[in-house]
Amino acid sequence: MQFKFWILVSLLLVGAPAASADVMPLMRVLTLQDYNTRVVVVGILLLGIAAGVIGSFMLLRKRALVGDAVSHATLPGLCAAFMIMASMGGDGKWLPGLLLGALVTGGLGILMVLWIRSQTKLKEDTALGIVLSVFFGMGVSLLGIIQKMRQGHAAGLESFIYGKTASMLAGDAMLIGGAALVVITTAVLLFKEFRLLCFDEAFAKSQGWPVRALDIVMMLLVVTVTVIGLQAVGLILMIALLVIPPATARFWTEHLQTLVWLSAITGGISGLIGALASALVPNLPAGAVIVLVAAAFFVFSMLFGSRRGVVIRFFEHWKLSRKVGRQHLLRALYEWVEESSGTGPDELAAERESMGISFESLLPERSWHPRQLRRWLRDAMGQGNIYDGSDGLFHLTREGWSEARRVVRNHRLWEIYLIEYADIAPSHVDRDADMIEHVLGRAMVDELEALLRTRYPHLAMPPSPHTLSLAGGRS
Repeated sequence: MQFKFWILVSLLLVGAPAASADVMPLMRVLTLQDYNTRVVVVGILLLGIAAGVIGSFMLLRKRALVGDAVSHATLPGLCAAFMIMASMGGDGKWLPGLLLGALVTGGLGILMVLWIRSQTKLKEDTALGIVLSVFFGMGVSLLGIIQKMRQGHAAGLESFIYGKTASMLAGDAMLIGGAALVVITTAVLLFKEFRLLCFDEAFAKSQGWPVRALDIVMMLLVVTVTVIGLQAVGLILMIALLVIPPATARFWTEHLQTLVWLSAITGGISGLIGALASALVPNLPAGAVIVLVAAAFFVFSMLFGSRRGVVIRFFEHWKLSRKVGRQHLLRALYEWVEESSGTGPDELAAERESMGISFESLLPERSWHPRQLRRWLRDAMGQGNIYDGSDGLFHLTREGWSEARRVVRNHRLWEIYLIEYADIAPSHVDRDADMIEHVLGRAMVDELEALLRTRYPHLAMPPSPHTLSLAGGRS
């Protein structure tokens, strides 16, 4: 036994240097020991944050695909800038010049979308499709011309189509980071104006706000983020960085400020992981990793988001279905006692203990399926609303009677409201009241109570409109 132990220790000691050698590059990247890695990571991190921030406003404006049109509209600008710089004796690969050309055609594409939308009856999605296809077609045509140029082999423009973070120099990353900071700062300074524009453009226009100018500024920020993200993510995948982070944040909150923060964090972390992966693994496209990480965040949020997640909504729907079934059962028991006793509402409390109903008699009250009724009975007994007496009948408990009375009262209050204000016939009002009574808030119940006291001050419990005509109570 001791011999085997020392063999194991020897093997671990022999393997330790190899394991250490494998861990060292990973730790070097994670701790950002290389200068170029630090610069690139910061630049991509700021790009992800900027895309998340401005993408939130575009999502709320229902213009998520604007970034797609902009990214494709930048291709002819890249090609034109390369051709101009090459014709002037350069190699055509100067990044600021290429980004300037992309910015010009990207901005032109946005202006074309706005012009088509305002001057024609075409919808915005049609305008986006036209601009996207036309500008991208122009870019592909110019790419064909560049391939025949003497400098065409050195163009490297494919890095802007698919993204290539590893090819960025320190100056390029600093340029991207600086532009991202400008976008973030502008969005923060105009947060109030952008919020008003997203939620009520007509009100903003009526109050004298420069809606058109604000819209153009927002679009220019989208163009800027798209252009600076071309080398990191590429024009094909840049749309994902503008759309996925805000869509992910939407599953967690209903507040704009929180939405922007969560979207920025998601975009930043996605960019950070993509940049680290690109630095760690040679020839790994950072843009694809960024999009995949963002997509993983989206899937997780779609399932488990606290506001709109599939699991949460399923659980809430299950709780509401359970509540509705239990309330229907209690109302059926109350109305059966009310109908069977023939006494007024004040005398019913004395009847609840002595009166019980069998399973077979309760089943046709609401046309329940036997298995469904057994489920609601088990649920109501678990909540302490009913009990199965020694006589084999189901009786309401004191707590169950109080809850049943509240449920019936809300139902009949809503029936009175529908008859009074929606002009629905008493014979048809029951089903409409069934659909809304389970989600009545406290404010609505108070309003209905006030209506009952005003119209029918002599009634303690509203009678069923199917047994008492309320026509005489209308004003």
